[in-house]
Amino acid sequence: MTNDVTRAADILKDHRESIDRLDAILVYTLGERFKHTQAVGKLKAKHGLPPSDPSREERQIARLEDLAKRANLDPEFAKKFLNFIIAEVIQHHQKHQE
Repeated sequence: MTNDVTRAADILKDHRESIDRLDAILVYTLGERFKHTQAVGKLKAKHGLPPSDPSREERQIARLEDLAKRANLDPEFAKKFLNFIIAEVIQHHQKHQE
């Protein structure tokens, strides 16, 4: 291999290792987040509270969009991601209500 190709391969390896570490952080962070949302779901079920809170969800989406802009992440992607998480959380909360 040429020196340029070797350097590119080394850089690619470094990027991929960083991506792998970040993926692990995301998975563990989501695990921690869902631990708390499960506790919220159980608390809501125990006290007869509704599984969803639309006003909080709106505030969270706005907050995440702002964070995304500051992090140079597409706010629409961030919004879709949070909506996906919210839908999963509500589904868990509904299960606790049963």
